[in-house]
Amino acid sequence: MEYLVRFVQMHESFRKAELEASADLYGINMEFLNYSQYSPHCIIRLPDEDAASKIIERSVLSKGIYELWGSGFTYAELHQDVERRTSDLWHLYRFSSFKFEIQAYQAKRPLAEQDDLIQSFRYTGFEGPIQLKNPQQTFSIFEEYEWGSNEPTRVYLGRLVQGSSRPILDTYTLKKRKYLSTTSMDSELALLTANLTQAALGKLFYDPFVGTGSFPIACAHFGAVSMGSDIDGRAVRGKDGVDIITNFQQYNLMDKYLDSFIADLTHTPLRTARFLDGIICDPPYGVREGLKVLGSKDGGKKEIKWVDGKAAHLQDHYIPPKKPYSFEAMLHDILEFAAMHLVDGGRLSLWMPTANDEEVELEIPLHPCLEIVSICVQAFNKWSRRLLTYRRLKDLDVKNDRPSRHTKREEGGTANDLNSFRKRYFEGFKEPSPGIKDV
Repeated sequence: MEYLVRFVQMHESFRKAELEASADLYGINMEFLNYSQYSPHCIIRLPDEDAASKIIERSVLSKGIYELWGSGFTYAELHQDVERRTSDLWHLYRFSSFKFEIQAYQAKRPLAEQDDLIQSFRYTGFEGPIQLKNPQQTFSIFEEYEWGSNEPTRVYLGRLVQGSSRPILDTYTLKKRKYLSTTSMDSELALLTANLTQAALGKLFYDPFVGTGSFPIACAHFGAVSMGSDIDGRAVRGKDGVDIITNFQQYNLMDKYLDSFIADLTHTPLRTARFLDGIICDPPYGVREGLKVLGSKDGGKKEIKWVDGKAAHLQDHYIPPKKPYSFEAMLHDILEFAAMHLVDGGRLSLWMPTANDEEVELEIPLHPCLEIVSICVQAFNKWSRRLLTYRRLKDLDVKNDRPSRHTKREEGGTANDLNSFRKRYFEGFKEPSPGIKDV
């Protein structure tokens, strides 16, 4: 059966990947028949309405899914297609309460014209009561206009099957969240990332850069049990009486929160075993301050310091020494960690920045045990960030000739030396002046 998905016209490169992730999660065979990032309307083929409902109920980048009753470039073509496709279905809804609505993209019709268009479908023979609030059936007329045009370039008729999860954005908006920081991930993108990583009931998820817990909360919303860690103990401990637990309590998700702990991914206390269903993270880009990991700059061991007869490093408020670290090496460490801890088919989703020029185009990190599922891009002005999603392969499917990119492990030096993106960011992504050598 063919269905129409009504997308929101934003985060266009994420929309298709979100539907594909849901279809894969439920084992549903889905085929894209008509999709364009420039259109909010997408036509897909699915086995039945149950499959359509499952796919769309997790989506945050769509408004709903509709059984496709007809399409055309003109209303004459639309009416012909509606009769051809659905004349044998009309009797099923003859006495149901119903309403018609018009959704126009890049235009708006006067109310009088809307009424005329709705009346043009009276040949369907519906005799049930018109009910504008909570009708049994909702029929939507979709119009798509080119910018500035007075006539639609494409029209559709669909019967609503299922609304999406987009209304939950108001529940999880950061404007209402009790524990925040300047780096808290936007709730829409956090939920979207959890979707692509296939967070679901019965799964265990981990965020190694947990911050204030945006990703674990998003994963918990979809039913996964989640935990996190962060090298910055202040984020984990919280401030002014609020912390990550406060956020989980706010959304009544405490039964999905395992715990958070203070740790550096390169010195993780987690056992080396493949027990995680998903890893989801937005690693620091090293812009506000240079990237650091635990350790001394000279690599040597330090003498134990004693405070009030106790070793300083065993006391609650001890801050361990840190050393500068390469951003590219950190990406490699994340993939290596994922390969060692994800179950077969488990997913890793991570965000990485890149400048919109070839000079600092960071290569997408690869690992022989991980297969890239999707690459989505959020563009800003002079830089972008990608959401990379990987799937852990079965050991039998790992081939020695699979591509991999191993980054030379750079430690020490300045933050700019270890992070080309950071350097270009503070240069305003400007080209070096002629005759001046970059040192």
